[in-house]
Amino acid sequence: MDDEKNTQEENQEVTRRSGIAYAAGLTIFISVVSFMGLGWLLDRWLGTSWIMVAGIVLGSVVGFY
Repeated sequence: MDDEKNTQEENQEVTRRSGIAYAAGLTIFISVVSFMGLGWLLDRWLGTSWIMVAGIVLGSVVGFY
């Protein structure tokens, strides 16, 4: 009985940690893609070629924050 309870608690802990890691990765990915897309749109609108790169960098910083 105790072994079964310990196994359930360990599984819940693994699931919780996996969820946190998944959320962190998804947050970084979404922020980078969002800022890159915004930079791409601004580059097309303004006729520049550097804003998308700045958007990728800014998205990375925001995602890690």
